[in-house]
Amino acid sequence: MALARNRLVSRFMKTIFEPGAFFALTSVAAVLLVIVASAGASETSSLFDLTATNIDGKPQALSAYKGEVVLVVNTASECGFTPQYAGLEKLYEEYKGKGFTILGFPSNDFGGQEPGTAAEIKSFCEKRFKVTFPMFDKVATKGSSQSPVYAFLTKDKGEPRWNFHKYLVGKDGKVIASYPSSVAPDSRELLGAINEALAN
Repeated sequence: MALARNRLVSRFMKTIFEPGAFFALTSVAAVLLVIVASAGASETSSLFDLTATNIDGKPQALSAYKGEVVLVVNTASECGFTPQYAGLEKLYEEYKGKGFTILGFPSNDFGGQEPGTAAEIKSFCEKRFKVTFPMFDKVATKGSSQSPVYAFLTKDKGEPRWNFHKYLVGKDGKVIASYPSSVAPDSRELLGAINEALAN
């Protein structure tokens, strides 16, 4: 019995270390790893499960905003919509005490309109628009380098088409709606959706 088992083990070891067989096994293992990683990413059910790097280069768990209504915006310093920073800051000041926040994610994806470093972006926002809502490090909102935050946001609502695209996230961390750049921070459409989310 033991002799037969040893012979089987010996045959198996010889088989898997044949060049072709070993390559096939390693290929299968690599594919399985990709599938497992993809499954883990797709299982993210809430924005608050994620962590992002803030504008100061430190990790920030988004669970800090759990229970709040969140507006996520991809920002840029050299865009025609850059003046929306002022409207976003005004919106933040008016609603931050009501369980609402804004998260700004600078991105250079559209027109190369956010070329600066994190320090330059922070200085620009603070000096030019007196921004006080949370800002994060520059991210990719689409493509192969897409950040986990935007992979989650865009899963059901589609990718941004330009800077200052807005995603409204409910208290449960799920995306409620997305709004193109042309929807201003003080638009009736956006304010109505924020108020409704806060009431739920």
